[in-house]
Amino acid sequence: MFQWIKKGKIFDPRERFDWMYEYAQNPNALLLEDRIRVYFTCRPKRSEDGSCTSQIGFVDLDRNDPSKVIYVHDKAVLDLGGIGDFDEFGTMPGSIIHIKERNEIWLYYVGWSRKVSVPYQWANGLAISKDGGKTFKKIGKGPILSTTVNEPYLQACPRVWRFSESDWHMWYQSGLEWYPCNGHMESVYVTMHATSSNGVDWQRDGRQIIPSKVFKESQTSASFLQQGGKNHLFFSYRHGTDFRNGQRGYRIGYAHSNSLDDWQRNDDLSGIDISTQGWDSEMLCYPHVVQDNEKTYLFYCGNYFGREGFGYAQLSNN
Repeated sequence: MFQWIKKGKIFDPRERFDWMYEYAQNPNALLLEDRIRVYFTCRPKRSEDGSCTSQIGFVDLDRNDPSKVIYVHDKAVLDLGGIGDFDEFGTMPGSIIHIKERNEIWLYYVGWSRKVSVPYQWANGLAISKDGGKTFKKIGKGPILSTTVNEPYLQACPRVWRFSESDWHMWYQSGLEWYPCNGHMESVYVTMHATSSNGVDWQRDGRQIIPSKVFKESQTSASFLQQGGKNHLFFSYRHGTDFRNGQRGYRIGYAHSNSLDDWQRNDDLSGIDISTQGWDSEMLCYPHVVQDNEKTYLFYCGNYFGREGFGYAQLSNN
């Protein structure tokens, strides 16, 4: 069983800039020489009609003490798409991959657009930075992973692992259905797996790889870890109805595997749960695990989907 020691909230985004008014969702950590850079998605103040957008920013943490913020970037790193694009209204980070031989940083991200009969549509895109991760440019106007005949709804949360130059794996979320709930439409999305030889073109079979546990469960942000000769996935999951509260909101689940696409779930082994009070007393969501030499960190969001920021925990060596 894993045992995570909570270190507290690191960063609160509220009212920093016009484009960073609240939320620091989907934290994704990148190890740099003297710091840990964490990319996340934030939102401006909602418009009068309640609609919002989202964009990606980052903060740098002291690598010797990740609780210390040493730099807050004051601009979004990726422009929103144009009219009709898959990322017209929002971007959210999924994975940050340092391609050292090209001196590039690749950002796998979720783009979202608005719809009429249902609230939104998601698809996964790719953008590349040539300036050390401060700005990114899309590789093209369209997504790299979107709907298919077998996956008709909502592709999101592309968590990518590069084992070698020609061996790439992605764990991502894909929608199963939309259903009416309390006067509006809610979605169900689960974890699937894809492979690639170049990080751009992906093969997939549309098969759910982590079994569901609760009614109309939604899963998100599966984070991969190799440790102790095994493969591990940490992910967040929630109930399908009445989930915007502390009883049925997001928790962190766990699965293990001897392969990369056949996973055994046992949430009791995740080693982390909500606190009795404070910023993560109602929800735990969007985990990202990163290893830094002998230390292993888990970055995550807390109550109300990360509205008040993100924090981290450290894996106990005991």
